Amino acid sequence: MNKIEKDTLQYFTRFSDKMTGLTKDSSRTGSPSSVAATGFAIAAYAIGGSRGWIARDHAYARILTTLQTLRHKAAHQEGFFYHFLDVRTGSRVWGSEASSIDTALAVAGALLAARYYPGTEVEKLAYEIYERVNWKWMMNHSDFICMGWTPESKFLPYYWDSYNELMILVALAIGSTTFPVPPEAWERWLRPEENYNNHKVIYASTGSLFTYQFSHAYIDFRNLNDRGINFFENSREATLANREYSLSFSGQYRGYSPSSWGLSASVGPGGYKAYGGKPGGGLHDGTLAPYAALSSIVFTPEFSTATARFFYDHYEKELYGNFGFKDAFNLDKQWWASEYLGIDQGITLLMLENYLNGENVWKKFMELPAIKKWIELTGLNKKSSQPKN
Repeated sequence: MNKIEKDTLQYFTRFSDKMTGLTKDSSRTGSPSSVAATGFAIAAYAIGGSRGWIARDHAYARILTTLQTLRHKAAHQEGFFYHFLDVRTGSRVWGSEASSIDTALAVAGALLAARYYPGTEVEKLAYEIYERVNWKWMMNHSDFICMGWTPESKFLPYYWDSYNELMILVALAIGSTTFPVPPEAWERWLRPEENYNNHKVIYASTGSLFTYQFSHAYIDFRNLNDRGINFFENSREATLANREYSLSFSGQYRGYSPSSWGLSASVGPGGYKAYGGKPGGGLHDGTLAPYAALSSIVFTPEFSTATARFFYDHYEKELYGNFGFKDAFNLDKQWWASEYLGIDQGITLLMLENYLNGENVWKKFMELPAIKKWIELTGLNKKSSQPKN
């Protein structure tokens, strides 16, 4: 597992621009930068430097370059970065939106790096980037944070109003010292609950595993109580349900087995799709994403470790490369992804770091004043959590 984490780090050193630090959305030729992938890159360098996989001063230099670009060059609106940027100039591309969730993931990576390099220019820039974000503006006079804004259409007609990867976004918005949203913003989003195969889950609409992982890369939910809900345990149940959902179709799809599972948004034979299990949309066609099982390792260590070993032992030639596991595969169609996706490599690396290295990311991130403020204002620390039955 250490090899996988170390190899995955190489995605960010290889596919980030040397001049700007911006990280490509995917390994495809001509891919623009994804600001969320760039946030994961910042976190990855800090981790790599602490692990000795890259020199600490080299990691610092990479982070500094990236933060300087985000602070001074990257296109933004009210502090919200555009989803996709030109890797060389930082300008908006693909007509993309100023994205609230992607900005939150970039900010999270920056704030984590600040904890690795306290008292430095990295810390100063990280907080300047965070404090510039006008979270209140992105609520657009509503009860929820809007998903994004474009110059052409202004605010998108979509809001973060139900459970998914939104928790890191709302936490940072409440914890802001400059443009905070009210603590009630935490309570307002819906928590739909459904039972699948005796797993009671507050679920995301797609059922994609990444929605149960992204916020947990940074925030340690194990001892946080949300009015009787423990979101760490919820992600464990969601992972088990996702695995069992694919197993129920093992007679139909050759790739599904006890050691081969993981339904989550990924590239597939027909392009990028929001694959997922139940509860939720349950879209699947035999395509599995290795990152999905690996990034649940903190929730299901035995199952995730066994699956990583199975994928490596059986499909190393087709599925594993210089930058870790490629994005997905489909045995029935004999299709193997040729590319890596930045956000999928990022979540893999951070979750492996939490699992392998003493919850290192969690410990540092939970000490941030913004996170302490969010916990206090929302009452998440009022009593110990009760794991779900």
